[in-house]
This record gives sequence, C-alpha cells and structure tokens, in this order.
Amino acid sequence: MSHTLDEIATQPECWLRAAEAAVEAADALPQPGEDVAVVGCGTSLYMARSYAVLREEAGHGRTDAFAASQFPARRRYDRILALTRSGTTTEVLRLIEEQGRTGGAATPVTAITADGATPVAAAAGRVVVLPFADERSVVQTRFATTALALLRAHLGEDLGRAVEDARGTLLEPVDPALVAAEQFTFLGDGWTCGLADEAALKMREAAGSWTESYPAMEYRHGPISIAAPGRAVWVFGQVPAGLDEDIARTGAALVHSGGLDPLADLIRAQRLAVARAEAAGLDPDRPRGLTRSVVLG
Repeated sequence: MSHTLDEIATQPECWLRAAEAAVEAADALPQPGEDVAVVGCGTSLYMARSYAVLREEAGHGRTDAFAASQFPARRRYDRILALTRSGTTTEVLRLIEEQGRTGGAATPVTAITADGATPVAAAAGRVVVLPFADERSVVQTRFATTALALLRAHLGEDLGRAVEDARGTLLEPVDPALVAAEQFTFLGDGWTCGLADEAALKMREAAGSWTESYPAMEYRHGPISIAAPGRAVWVFGQVPAGLDEDIARTGAALVHSGGLDPLADLIRAQRLAVARAEAAGLDPDRPRGLTRSVVLG
C-alpha cells in the first residue's frame, strides 16, 4: 500500500481529533467579527478558499483567501491565517516575515501546520500544530482535510456526519469505469469550489491525469464543450437544476456526492486518483516534478 492510500484511510479519525483540537486552539483561531485573510499554496490555498466561504456564510466576518504570493500588501486585516503542512513553504514564510517589517502595527498571524519546529511556526505569532495529520507522501491528503475539519469545527459545525460519511466511502470499491476515464472535470458551488479545485489537483499530481475544475454554474458557459463519451463530470454537493440533463446529452458520465458530506466525497476523488496512478504504473507518493515543500532560493 502506498503512503498516500494509507494516509487517505486515516482521515475520519484525524477529523475527530481535529474537532477536539479546535476547542483547545479556539483563542488562536479567527474570532467572530474579525476581518481575516487566509493564505496558502497549492492544496492549502484550496482549503483556504473553502474556509473563507464557510466563515462568511456563518456570519463570522469578512474572509478572503489568497495564494501567499498574491497577498495584497495594501489591504488591512485583523488577522492572517496561514495554512502550510510543512511549515517551510517560501511564499508563506516571506509573507509572515513581511508583516514584521511593516513599520507599523503588524497584522497578527496564526499558522496551522503539521510541524511546530519549523520556520513558519517560529515566525507566526500563534501556531496550531496538527502532528497527527502529518504525511510522508508528497501528495497532500489528510493534512489538508484535517485543517479544514478543524476550521469547520471552530465555526460550530458538528463533524459527526462528515466522519461517518468518510468511513463509508473508504469501504466502497473504486469504479473501474472511472479508473479508465479519459478526462475529468470537477465542479463545485460556494465552499465546495475549493474542493473541486483540490480534487482536480490530486488527479494531476498523483495520476498525471487531464483534469479541469470550475464553479458548477459556470460549466455551461464554455467548459461543457469538452464533455464527451469516456469522460466524466464530478459535482461536489448539489447538481444545479438541468445540468444532469445537459451532461447526459454529451455522453459524459456524471458523478455526484449523492448526499455525502462534500469533504467525505473528496476522499472518493483521492482514492480514485491513487487507483488511476497505480493503473498507469505511477508512484502516487512521488509525483514527477514535485517535492513535499516548495523552498525557493
């Protein structure tokens, strides 16, 4: 078994521990009423986008998400929340260090990471460490979903359904027809747009597959032209009215969560990515051209 597949299987238990950690870390996480910027790179950016939507929908305050390299320096926030599994990502570290060189009152920074003995952890004002969710694989799965589970719990969500749904998905066989599919498009709405982007990234990283991702309501504004027999469209959350019929006319397969918590549905996409990698003779733990953390000179 690959490290990636093993780490995917531990997610339900990691989410339960994250719910406990959310209580212990409550003071370090964004408080109701704060204007918050959430930053990350790659997978962490997609989790940041999902959280930003969830926090605003919960009425906790303005929440924006940015790639760490694209943070708008002139914009002011009450807090910056940085997501980084490794704690060594150059763009995140540079952003945090820049906050200390503003010449005025620096914006408080909270970092969520898997390792408390890292440059990011040392530079951030507050740190939430999730060592039980750390990973050996280059491909990030459980840390990302555990960080989002932590933040969902901090918003007051009950993760019980998500955990049970996740356990159920781990018992399901991977569909051979999807393993053999030529192309995937992942769609989301609201907070699940970040999950759609992340599912597409996992398929590219682990399996080198041709994948795209879009907001669900944007799909009919051009991207649906790529749909065809032998290809698949995967929708996180509810399928917009009429979209199932439009996809059926293309001959593409439609995959949807069927009532699953969308974070649990992401596990299905993760497992599919590993299955496709193995079918293609690829090592999902070590994608070509990638390292576990991007550290720039």
